[in-house]
Amino acid sequence: MTAVRAIADGLRVSGLVLVEPALYDIARGEAPIERHIAVVTEARARVTQGDLFGFWSILRPLMFGGPSTRERWEDERAVAQRWATTDLPWGHGIRERCLAGVPTLVVTGGWNEEYEIIASRLVDVGADHMMLPGYAHRPQDHPDFPTVITGFERSLAI
Repeated sequence: MTAVRAIADGLRVSGLVLVEPALYDIARGEAPIERHIAVVTEARARVTQGDLFGFWSILRPLMFGGPSTRERWEDERAVAQRWATTDLPWGHGIRERCLAGVPTLVVTGGWNEEYEIIASRLVDVGADHMMLPGYAHRPQDHPDFPTVITGFERSLAI
């Protein structure tokens, strides 16, 4: 998000590669995006009420799969605390038009509807989209990733 914000503020770049971009603001109104935001908002409300375990009970299944349990709580408390204070990927005013005219490649793993919707919005303003399935949230670990990036770099008129 930092790179996109810098571009929106006038930073000039030759091209941009976004891997699973969590640019939720550009896809507001889409049901999967709104569901995710609603769940995280509910979880964050628990934190403001002093209930970190309640927060983690909501967030852990959403973000990491599997339930939170009291047996794992002491081992997971620090992770929960970090996620409870992490900047949210919405509410920053980033819109897809921020990238209009910027050669952009969006790489997704095809595992999460939210990222595919975000990629689609970016394609609408000229981005290229490459889906590299099989590695979930880490398409950069796909064996074809270096070739995809090299091809994108070669396509830029630098």
